[in-house]
Amino acid sequence: MRHLIDPLDFNMQETGRLLKLAGGISDRPREYAHCCDGKILATLFFEPSTRTRLSFESAMLRLGGQVLGFSSAGSSSAAKGESVADTLRMISGYADIAALRHFKEGAPFVAARYSKIPVVNAGDGGHQHPTQTLTDLFTILRRRGEIGNLTIGLCGDLKFGRTVHSLIKSLVRYENVRFVLISPEELRAPGYIVKEVLTPSGHSFTEARRIEEVMPELDVLYMTRVQRERFFNEEDYVRLKDSYILTPEKLKSAKKDLVIMHPLPRVNEIDQRVDEDPRALYFEQARGGVFVRMALILALLGLEPEVLDP
Repeated sequence: MRHLIDPLDFNMQETGRLLKLAGGISDRPREYAHCCDGKILATLFFEPSTRTRLSFESAMLRLGGQVLGFSSAGSSSAAKGESVADTLRMISGYADIAALRHFKEGAPFVAARYSKIPVVNAGDGGHQHPTQTLTDLFTILRRRGEIGNLTIGLCGDLKFGRTVHSLIKSLVRYENVRFVLISPEELRAPGYIVKEVLTPSGHSFTEARRIEEVMPELDVLYMTRVQRERFFNEEDYVRLKDSYILTPEKLKSAKKDLVIMHPLPRVNEIDQRVDEDPRALYFEQARGGVFVRMALILALLGLEPEVLDP
């Protein structure tokens, strides 16, 4: 039995196989419509979510399976004091696989220790978000044909942004990836990402305070929102929330084949006029998350070998 708690739980070969499967599902979805007949996915969301929860549910339903679960801690027995460990012990008797989002960092790791079914980390606090990372890699691969040999700008909240942390951990495994970290001083990437991931990897990385300064050199621009829920001080949030707003004017110096991404939800960090730019892939990115999660469900349930090849 396998779990996906950290983006590095799958090695590069396994990740490549998963992305290949996701591509096959995207191109031929009807061929996979009954792969999970009789299987049940439990979506255990202790923290609000739209895209991640619904994309997991859509993925299982498109595979022919069924879904049960809850969308907030207040609608579960966690409100009565039940531990994550006990929740997973119980859910293991109800479902075949579980997607877990929790506001506490490390909660999915604890859950996996006590679960008798595969557990997928659907986001834990400001820590990791491995299925979003797989979705991000899938988006880059589909548009550019490869994941290596690129300069990627990560912009906005790099301190609390779990999608950024997970993506960096995965991208350092690919050749010739250069990172440009664009953020205000208060939202710089945390020390452990710099000291334990970027520096040992040997990949080049620089920090910048303004998007305009580095726009011409970017192959990928990964925007993130400043997350109100991660702040303890409302004044700090208000002061920083509009730090970086991507506009058509700022894109004038960008490469013609730039890939603009965002894990969503968007607040105001991307001007809506950018949506019409063919380089803006964030809604396509969100759709691709369904195919990636379909592939992941098949892999963790041991159904992947049967459906990988055309």
